[in-house]
Amino acid sequence: MSEETLRLVTVERTGGGRFTATNPRGGTISFGTGSDADGAFTPVELLLAAIGGCTAADVDVATARHAEPSEFAVTVTGDKVSDDFGNRMTDLVVTFSVAFPDGEGADRARTILPRAVQTSHARLCTVSRTVEIGTPVTARVADA
Repeated sequence: MSEETLRLVTVERTGGGRFTATNPRGGTISFGTGSDADGAFTPVELLLAAIGGCTAADVDVATARHAEPSEFAVTVTGDKVSDDFGNRMTDLVVTFSVAFPDGEGADRARTILPRAVQTSHARLCTVSRTVEIGTPVTARVADA
């Protein structure tokens, strides 16, 4: 791994079933196991958000240069299963709901929207590409 390509977050336990992820720029996001009532995201929901957020950013760059959307929402769904492969997500679906106001730029944005969604899915979105292609994950305990 080179410093140029390395991406990282640090996850720290903040309480029973509660964690905070911190990126190198100081950004944080708290999450939990889903057993608490405060509405915190679970790790699986963060995975879905990462898939949706990554592809939303790609599509936004491609379409917003032509027109600002009047609606832009991405819904990511999937089934959490437990089978011979262990716990995992199946049947992941990313659905875009995007609308643009009237106008020439908006017409162009509407025209390129399907291609932008497909291009993000097929080659640009690092998160969904990693999930779809499959990448080994190594788990280890650091030397004390």
